[in-house]
Formats: sequence, C-alpha cells, structure tokens
Amino acid sequence: MKKINITITGALGRMGRILIKRISKNKNLKLFSLTDLKSGQTINGIKTQKNNLEAFKKTDVIIDFSRPKSSLQVLNYAKKLKKKVVIGTTGFTKTQENLIKNYSKKIAIFKSGNMSLGINLLEYIVNILSKKIPNNYYIGVKDDHHKNKIDYPSGTALMLANAVSKGKNKKLESIKGKIFLNKKGNLQKNKINFFINRKGKTIGKHSVLFNNKIENIELKHTAFSRELFADGAINATIWISKKIKVYLICRTCLVWNKLYKIFI
Repeated sequence: MKKINITITGALGRMGRILIKRISKNKNLKLFSLTDLKSGQTINGIKTQKNNLEAFKKTDVIIDFSRPKSSLQVLNYAKKLKKKVVIGTTGFTKTQENLIKNYSKKIAIFKSGNMSLGINLLEYIVNILSKKIPNNYYIGVKDDHHKNKIDYPSGTALMLANAVSKGKNKKLESIKGKIFLNKKGNLQKNKINFFINRKGKTIGKHSVLFNNKIENIELKHTAFSRELFADGAINATIWISKKIKVYLICRTCLVWNKLYKIFI
C-alpha cells in the first residue's frame, strides 16, 4: 500500500502533537507538512508554517484540529487543490456548519465532534434509549473538560444531545435548555439542560441523564488519553483517502463499524 501523505493543521496544539507521534509510528502514513498559527518551529524534521497553498499542495489528506476560523481557511485551500479533509475541530457556528456542507459538494470531508469509538457507540445507544423512554423523564447532558477548553457545550455534548433530539423526532434547537457552566443546576421538563465543568486537566467526561424523580439512568464515557481521539482521526484518514466525494458527520457507530471492522 502506498503511504498516505498527511498534513496536520493545529500542529502545535495538544491533539496536533499527539497526532504527530501516532502518525510517525503508522506504516501506512507519512507526515508531509505541519501548519499552525506559530510558524518556524521544527518537529520531526518538519517546520511549522501558517496555512498556505504550498503547505497542502502535495498532501493527500489534511487532518484539522485547530479553530473554526482556521478550519474554514483550510477548507478553502483544500477545495482549490481538491484535497480530502478530516475535521476534529469543534465550536462551529450554524453558519460555519453550513459552509462546511457547501465545501463537501466539492471535496471529501469527514467531520466528527469526537473521534473516539466509545463516544460514537454511546451516541448510538443514547439515540435508541431516547426513542424508547417515556416523555415524563427529564434529560441532561454532563460535559467535563480541562480549564483551557474554549467552546461549550463541547462538540461531544452536542453530538449526544442531537442523539436525544433525533430519538424524540425533534430538532435540537426546539428542546435545547439551560446551560450551567461551573455551577449546579436542575433538570428541566421537555428540555435538554447542559451541566458543564471546565476545570483542572480533565481530558473528557460525558454522560447523558434520564430522570423521572423515582429513578435515574445515566450513560457515561470517560476518556483517559487523547490518543484515542488521534487513533480515531487516523482511522478516518485511511478510510477517506479511498473516497472521491463524501460528507460524513459521524453520528452513529455504524460508521465506525466500517472503520474499525467491529460488529454489534
């Protein structure tokens, strides 16, 4: 198998650095270029540079873990060069999400708010439970991350909330409730409330609550290492490298059945 040339955007960030290490050990991938807001730093013999046409010219797949503004800049270059993109960046506005969908008409894009297999399995299970559970249950999403994470609710929390809303045959906007940031709050009838903590060095803890005051059902996922997100992005990269045109927002573990070759 010919090695896949990879560019990492957001290369100096937490995820970027882990991806560099994981890709360096993968026999199917070759690290081709690195971009970041800070240029001129050398990692694994490659100098970081700011996003530009030359940085992406000879790459096969771009893995983007940066910021929304940078992601859209990357997609603009990718469209011009007809490059494939894996997006792990979160915090996009609705307008930006629509722009990404427009780009997907021209190039192959794989986008997920969380690249781990576990979260995508959890999303699948939450959707099934949401369909079956009576409407008298109050619903909440817990979203814990390190103190430096900017966006809230996180992309993962929104994935899980979307799974709930789809199970109820409703749009998330119509049942999105209150957001409690670093403080206590109560569940709300017919709404999905978000309980968010941004403290310490937490990599990622997420759970979905279904409560009717006489019982509580909680589905939970805890990430112990960012390597699981990197490995998910790498699997997505290998998969999308064979595609011509696809826009895939990873929402159910059925997608990951293909990537990981698992069966449930």
